[in-house]
Amino acid sequence: MLIKIEKTFNKFMDFIGNILTVMLLLMILNVFYDVVMRYAFHNSSIAMQELEWHFFAIIILFGTSYSLKENAHVRVDFLYDKFSEKTQALINIVGTLLFLLPFTLLIIYGSYSYVMDSYSVNETSSDPGGLKYLWAIKAMIPVSFIVLFLEGINYIIQNVNIYRQIEKPKKVDPQGALS
Repeated sequence: MLIKIEKTFNKFMDFIGNILTVMLLLMILNVFYDVVMRYAFHNSSIAMQELEWHFFAIIILFGTSYSLKENAHVRVDFLYDKFSEKTQALINIVGTLLFLLPFTLLIIYGSYSYVMDSYSVNETSSDPGGLKYLWAIKAMIPVSFIVLFLEGINYIIQNVNIYRQIEKPKKVDPQGALS
């Protein structure tokens, strides 16, 4: 049962990862367009510059969840690597329960009124020619932390499976590739 739940979460996160890949490509094209317009044609668009920031924000916000899924997050590896797989799984479970999940709930709760205030006044960019619907990008904060919370639950399930020796843990080599 836990394996099936984990696979479902992983498919969802792979979908998020694919969306982030497309967004990264769109951001690169956006930056390229902005640079060409600015330096070749001496014409710049505030909206295009803001769109770069919005792409970047979404990539970072949702990228944290994807990096957790891929087990590529930051930790103190020189200590962690010396422990057995069961001890590592236990550390991951306890750390996720004590730190990650409460932190995500705090951000979700704290950002809700921030987004609703922005939505209620239909906040737009303060720059002339900037983007409208600023509340939409602000809404990505609680949404991304909901996704991170769900991935945290998946991470716990994955580590319970490792602890119970149902599956092997994913290892990341120093270059960042999974093995």
